[in-house]
Amino acid sequence: MFQQIGEILVLGFQALRRWRLVWRQRGKITDQLFEIGNASLLMACILSLFIGGVLALQSGPVLAERGLAAIIGQLVGLSLCKELAPVMMAILIAGRAGSAMAAEIGSMKAYQEIDALRTMNIDPVAYLVLPRLTAISVALPMLVVFSILAGWLGGAFVAASNHEIGVPIPAYFSSLKEAVDVGDIFNGISKSFVFALVTGLVSCQQGLSTTGGPRGIGQSVTKAVVNSIVLILILDYFLTRILLYIS
Repeated sequence: MFQQIGEILVLGFQALRRWRLVWRQRGKITDQLFEIGNASLLMACILSLFIGGVLALQSGPVLAERGLAAIIGQLVGLSLCKELAPVMMAILIAGRAGSAMAAEIGSMKAYQEIDALRTMNIDPVAYLVLPRLTAISVALPMLVVFSILAGWLGGAFVAASNHEIGVPIPAYFSSLKEAVDVGDIFNGISKSFVFALVTGLVSCQQGLSTTGGPRGIGQSVTKAVVNSIVLILILDYFLTRILLYIS
């Protein structure tokens, strides 16, 4: 475990040293950005729409029993932008994009294509890791913004349509506006940026560490997804503590 963490940190340092080469890889970054961001947008919005709806459906009747139905917008709004949207989108991208990164790079490693790149004097980190790391670092925060908006809408529809809650949509968003500010949204975006870096580095590191044939590729994909999700949840706790301390 500690060896893998060390390899991830080394890979991150190597990618950071090559940040000036980002512009040269803009074509690959655009392709990866489309694959990670645009292809995941509909899925992310549908997922967040129902997360917001379920959150309102579960908490709304309890709040209504205590005469607090008016604050349902505050609860859904803060929960989504601070926690649920960044964490759920990070897990979604880890399973969808992280696995693809590990599989693509892992197959190249298993079939000695990375050695061929080095033979042609092409840096694998700049050619393979940097575009993917840049793309996921841009795509995930953008997906989080869309997921927050979709989640808010899902909560608003449930709050207005459920007779036990009975909060009109204007009142829901008025309550949400009272509690949620730009800083709360920035908290979720900043978390998602860290999660994106971790997911990208873990997935690329597992791909570069692949040994064997198809079985080794499958093991790398599994480790990439599992390790990314575990690190996302661990980092979420520490990032929450840090953001609460500085806010």
